[in-house]
Amino acid sequence: MEVYMQYALVFMVAEWGRMSMCDAERRLLANALLDFSNNRFVLLSETCIPLFNFTTVYKYLIRSRHSFVSAFDDHGPYGRGRYNKNMEPEVTIDQWRKGSQWFEVNRKLAVNIVADDIYHAKFEKFCRPACYVDEHYFPTMLSIRFGSLIANRSITWVDWSRGGSHPGMFGMGDITEDFIEKIRNGRSCIYNNQTTHLCLLFARKFAPSALDPLLQLSKKVMGFG
Repeated sequence: MEVYMQYALVFMVAEWGRMSMCDAERRLLANALLDFSNNRFVLLSETCIPLFNFTTVYKYLIRSRHSFVSAFDDHGPYGRGRYNKNMEPEVTIDQWRKGSQWFEVNRKLAVNIVADDIYHAKFEKFCRPACYVDEHYFPTMLSIRFGSLIANRSITWVDWSRGGSHPGMFGMGDITEDFIEKIRNGRSCIYNNQTTHLCLLFARKFAPSALDPLLQLSKKVMGFG
């Protein structure tokens, strides 16, 4: 255990595709919930970047009526094809969902993620590679219990167009003003029952070599002071 300021940071091993990944995320939420001033919780990694300045991000999240959790019914081999009938009766195949690992939740949903003792055991036992629990546990649980509170979309952009089991990584040579603007404004979505082009607040995956060109664009393109 390493103590930083007034917080105790407990390090644990998280294995990709297994319940230890979700357990680590639950522990992060549990620690963040100790501060009662925290109302919105965003899962990010070291390869994520903000697409807008802090004020824009903060207002977007605080004013939202929904939490941003991607949860969809994939009828293919990488969706329903991963379902194990032993998940019943807690989770039926019609309730089975897939979604992005990169979520944003309000305090109510964060508390329920941490407190869950109904679905955790089922997913730990019956969702193992080639069922990747971080793609199914939270989307399924939250859509069953709090479906009306989630937007069914992520606010973190990821590029899967290159194929493979991991998304594309972008470095120095990829960073241009046009590239960032396309991520920021290249789609439409529903926000508080209104159509908007402000759909994504973060993006990944970016290599360390992307830092300098991103900083050069941060004021002009992303609105940083």
